Amino acid sequence: MQSVQHMVRTGRRGPMHEFSMAFADLRASTQRIGLAWSLAWHDIVSRYRGSMLGPFWITLSMGLMVAGIGFLYANLFKVPVNEFIPYVALGIVFWGLMSNVIIEGCGTFVQASGILSQTSLPMFTFVWRTIMRNVINLMHHAVIIVGVLIYYDHWRQTNLGMGLIGLLLLMVNVSWVSLAAGMASARFRDIPQIVGSVIQFAMFMTPVFWLPGGRLLDHAVLLFNPFYHLLDVVRAPLLGQSVSATTYIFLSVLAVVGWAATFTTFALIRRRIVHYL
Repeated sequence: MQSVQHMVRTGRRGPMHEFSMAFADLRASTQRIGLAWSLAWHDIVSRYRGSMLGPFWITLSMGLMVAGIGFLYANLFKVPVNEFIPYVALGIVFWGLMSNVIIEGCGTFVQASGILSQTSLPMFTFVWRTIMRNVINLMHHAVIIVGVLIYYDHWRQTNLGMGLIGLLLLMVNVSWVSLAAGMASARFRDIPQIVGSVIQFAMFMTPVFWLPGGRLLDHAVLLFNPFYHLLDVVRAPLLGQSVSATTYIFLSVLAVVGWAATFTTFALIRRRIVHYL
């Protein structure tokens, strides 16, 4: 009797019902994956409407950053340019992918508040929208990756298959972080500033444009740094280097635990997200 009264007052039918509704939302979003792609494409087009180069402006600025940091740090660290610039180029491109998915994830539901309040579209549609928008940007930035690998003759050693597996692991992990950031930001509007600060700090703690070596290889700053593992699992194969089994285990466990915790949270607060907005 009490459970019936609770359901009447709150509209909630228990955790199992909430999970079933969350899974229904996920299934419905996969059936409308084309809509998520269209929204992501529209975001890119509208952002650069009237621009001559469009997203390639970001690619150009990223390329200049690679050249500047690459030549400067190669001389400072006494590292051959043909080894250091590909390392830096891949580091900056994939760091940009990770950081943008997470930072833009903060606005996943906030920016879609008008649509969510007026339609019954699956909420996961907007999660895929954020991810696909950054995948489109990565396609533009691939010019830098291909260019440096060919120019500095690293393409012969490139293990493309393992690189794609690494990219999949990277996307699976940053996706749940993006969803978590989106839910937190819908409730607390200070979260984007906090996330931005954490990402900025993490960039300097992660070997994006500095080479780990010596004692640092076994240092906690790398071993327990998820950003390092996410970066290394993609960059190393593309440079013809091997990836530690520890990295694959770490990222696999992180993906399972992260998605389990995040999806559970999503299932429990899914009904409230629209009210937060």
